[in-house]
Amino acid sequence: MKRIFSGVQPTGNLHLGNYLGAIRNWVKLQDEFDCLYCIVDLHAVTVWRKPEELTANTREVAAGLLAAGLDGKRNIIFNQSQVPGHSELAWIFNCVARLGWLNRMTQFKEKAGKNKENASVGLFAYPNLMAADILLYKATHVPVGEDQKQHLELARDIAQKFNNDFGVDFFPEVEPLIFGTATRVMSLRDGTKKMSKSDPSDYSRINMTDNADAIAKKIRKAKTDPQSLPANVEKFDARPEAANLMGLYAALSETSIEDVCNRFGGGEFSAFKKQLADLAVAKLVPIGERMRRLMEDPAEVDRVLAQGGRRARQLAEPTLKEIQDVVGFLRP
Repeated sequence: MKRIFSGVQPTGNLHLGNYLGAIRNWVKLQDEFDCLYCIVDLHAVTVWRKPEELTANTREVAAGLLAAGLDGKRNIIFNQSQVPGHSELAWIFNCVARLGWLNRMTQFKEKAGKNKENASVGLFAYPNLMAADILLYKATHVPVGEDQKQHLELARDIAQKFNNDFGVDFFPEVEPLIFGTATRVMSLRDGTKKMSKSDPSDYSRINMTDNADAIAKKIRKAKTDPQSLPANVEKFDARPEAANLMGLYAALSETSIEDVCNRFGGGEFSAFKKQLADLAVAKLVPIGERMRRLMEDPAEVDRVLAQGGRRARQLAEPTLKEIQDVVGFLRP
């Protein structure tokens, strides 16, 4: 079976954008692929984190994945730091990748901003660790958003250079899986900005742990414009809030945006919001309830992660030994 690797940062406060943009798609993939889903806590410490927050956030993300429908027995669900091979292979890739390649990574420029000289080496070399995450398991496919395509292309370059440098056909060519439906869920307060946990207004996002009242209230208060709902997608121009809310309905109902326009176009936002709220509550509240129960049982979450870590190590260790032999490392 083809193998998927995908990772998620333990940043906490999972929201609707995380669910529609990634987690829901991962649930679907478990029927078609051999899947590894990794909470990338090594990536998380490329910027400083309070240790207790990192621990809590790792458990929260794991609870969210399980509550959304990922099966810890069918998939390998683990946190990255449980598998030392990620760090060892990342160092080898640090010696394979070129500085010029990393200098072209736009995400580093965005995250470092004007304080580039104060950014950690880990943040700069982040894409090499991402390549190690994927290639340690010889993954064939990686679900990525548009913002991660450049990193995946770098992983392919690193794999190719490793193969060429050592005269081997060892690492596979990894293919991206890009999901177009609602991969960019926008703020409920500003349709031009992505939904984000860092927004100071809790009304800008729907959290995965929100109850029915909170979800309905946030949708009622979502920003709109004075016009009626667009009758087709061509009329979304300059109407980001309408595009966002109708896109959310399409994603949650798993229908096309054209169908949503045909059904609600020309209507008023107030009536549409009621329909959207009912749909969001029906889809999200059961997930939120399961997630809260799991967060109240950290021992169960830790058990799933420990089991996933053992399985990931068993999968990674033979590959890492082959890599050590290819590079020329002496080992017992």
